[in-house]
Amino acid sequence: MKILAIETSCDDTCVAVLEINKQKVKILSNIVSSQAEIHKKYGGIYPTMAIREHQKNLEPVLKKALGKAKLSKFRKPNIDAVAVTIGPGLEPCLWVGVNFAKELSCLWDLPIIPVNHIEAHILANWLPPDIKIPARNASRSDAGGQNTKYLFPAICLVVSGGHTQLILMKGIGKYKILGETRDDAAGECFDKTARILGLDYPGGPAISAEAAKLQTINYKLQTKLPRPMLHSKDYDFSFSGLKTAVLYDFKKRPEKTARSKKYIQEMCREIQQAIIDVLIFKTIKAAKQYKAKSIILGGGVTANKELRRQFNHKLQTINYKLKFLVPPKIFCTDNAAMIAITAYYHKNQKTKNWKNIKVNANLKV
Repeated sequence: MKILAIETSCDDTCVAVLEINKQKVKILSNIVSSQAEIHKKYGGIYPTMAIREHQKNLEPVLKKALGKAKLSKFRKPNIDAVAVTIGPGLEPCLWVGVNFAKELSCLWDLPIIPVNHIEAHILANWLPPDIKIPARNASRSDAGGQNTKYLFPAICLVVSGGHTQLILMKGIGKYKILGETRDDAAGECFDKTARILGLDYPGGPAISAEAAKLQTINYKLQTKLPRPMLHSKDYDFSFSGLKTAVLYDFKKRPEKTARSKKYIQEMCREIQQAIIDVLIFKTIKAAKQYKAKSIILGGGVTANKELRRQFNHKLQTINYKLKFLVPPKIFCTDNAAMIAITAYYHKNQKTKNWKNIKVNANLKV
């Protein structure tokens, strides 16, 4: 089965073509046109500009994806369906992608498969080359061709600029949200605190880079930030208080100190560690409570090198064996390949009645 997928939920214009046969995935193309440079001066996404860029970029990105997949760019390509993100995300941006998918569906007489962006971040773990993916009806299937342990139930941590969620996954398409952010998502907190410190957008990579410069061996940090809701009885998150604590600490410092390399590196290290501490603690707590067999990460923040390293370290030291899945970094951030693999698992939902396809900015798994 060949699927052409479109992703425009935020500020990346993405088109991919995947071929899936007998639980084997082949990525024929996966093109991402980033708008990060355009939005950098605003310190975040400027929706009107994002819409304009999607409208400008979709056709060139489509042609590039078809060309790389060695499919026709001038007549109906040899594909079986068009997949598109319908939510969650920025509603105007979602509509650009959905309307484009409708045009292709009408022009090529192909069915559309609507896809949930959050589920796609989870199933991005099925994208590495030469991986045997779980069967479509999997509830206890193995991953990566390994037969030693089952995969489900799993605790999924989805962390991005707009979402921080803990999800109980009992199988493909079987999800229950255990907790989510009450205000700022982790990625949003990275962006806002980076802006306070005068760093570039997106904030996550900028803060990670500054934190890595700080030599912490035998060095005690002078800055201490809160770990919001670390010991709450639920699995919800809240990072707005962390952002506020950074702002207050920054403002009380003399300007020379607040702009110094040492202070910025210290603060970045502490921001990153505060977020990591909360994410790891709550995820492992949920895994123990629900007797999970694996932990699955997804979303742009999971590209963070230190988060991945500390998750691996923690799982090696606890007296509780868990399989750990995290996508390659290129599949953590928004991309259309993850939309295509998710569409494969929901191909029974494909429809040629494209008029009924709607977006839902607050769509849940």
